[in-house]
Amino acid sequence: MADQPFDLDPFDRKILDVIAVDGRITVTELAGRIGLSKSPTQARLRRLEETGVVKGYRALFDPIQLGRDHVAFVEVKLTDTREAALAAFNAAVRRIPEIEQCHLIAGAFDYLLKVRTSGMTSYRIVLAEHISTLPHVANTSTYVAMQAVKEDVTDPQSP
Repeated sequence: MADQPFDLDPFDRKILDVIAVDGRITVTELAGRIGLSKSPTQARLRRLEETGVVKGYRALFDPIQLGRDHVAFVEVKLTDTREAALAAFNAAVRRIPEIEQCHLIAGAFDYLLKVRTSGMTSYRIVLAEHISTLPHVANTSTYVAMQAVKEDVTDPQSP
């Protein structure tokens, strides 16, 4: 189902909008918010979960309160961009917990990483011991974020 978009009607989209912000909402509350009764709401939610549209539920943590307020974006250029090299890089990136996001880019570099650490010293260690040693890395460029203006589409503080 991941290769083709799932056909969503307006009620499905309302369900997704609500649970994106409040994944712990009861089915009764969800039904009231979207304008359906409980049984069809529950059936729709179950279908969205079973088809993989809803992949799961998780807690969101405040990285600042956890002491991980240093964010760096890293451009990575590889020496080899054949499929095997990309697969090796992808697998290795997944094992580095400080890398929050990794995107294959069409442009002047190959990957863009979002790296979150406790500070510049810990970032330099992650860069030197982990990122720079990833398979097929030719070079990196780091951009340090000064402030997060918007990080999450469900952030109530976002415009």
